[in-house]
Formats: sequence, C-alpha cells, structure tokens
Amino acid sequence: MSVAKIIAFLGILAMSAVLIYAFRVGNFATDGGEILRNPWGVVSIVDLYTGFILFSMWIVFREKSLIRSVVWVVLMMVLGFFTGSLYTLYALYTSQGDWKAFWMGKRAND
Repeated sequence: MSVAKIIAFLGILAMSAVLIYAFRVGNFATDGGEILRNPWGVVSIVDLYTGFILFSMWIVFREKSLIRSVVWVVLMMVLGFFTGSLYTLYALYTSQGDWKAFWMGKRAND
C-alpha cells in the first residue's frame, strides 16, 4: 500500500504543478478552443471525460454519503485527476491497509 500512496502523492504533485502552470500561463477560452478545433483534441477530451466518469462511478460506489459523492464527482469533473489522485490517497489512508476497504469503501463489510 505504501507504493500506491507514493504514486497517488506524486499524482497530486504533478497535477498541482501543471494546473498552476496552466492557470498562470494559459488562457482557458483560447486554448480550449484550439483543442476543440483539432479532431485528436476532441478524441482526447472524450477519452478524458470517459475516464473521469468511470473513476467517479468508483467514488459513488464506495462513499457513504450522497452529498460527499456529489462533491467529489464535481471536483473530479473540474480538476480532473488532481481530484482522482487526492481521492485515491484519501481512500488508501482511510482503508488502513485493507485492500477490500480501499476498493469497496462502505460496502466492504456487506
């Protein structure tokens, strides 16, 4: 589990760095338009949001509270895998070394 925690933490660091860079240097409206004008940019966006939706399904499955699930999913859709990395690290710590609890969350004891 320690390797998974390191990978999740590195994901948080990497996503933090690129998000800060993009917000400081880029222009979301202009750059987003460029991406959407490129067919492979559209493929990348669809691919990315398919991953966000699948990851969000895991979050909703393992969370106890609908409100917490909604907050995590909204953050996932806005901040991407910064949120995915953060949630993974959170799940790793709260599962206390139990892989079943990590994957299943509230359903681990069913």
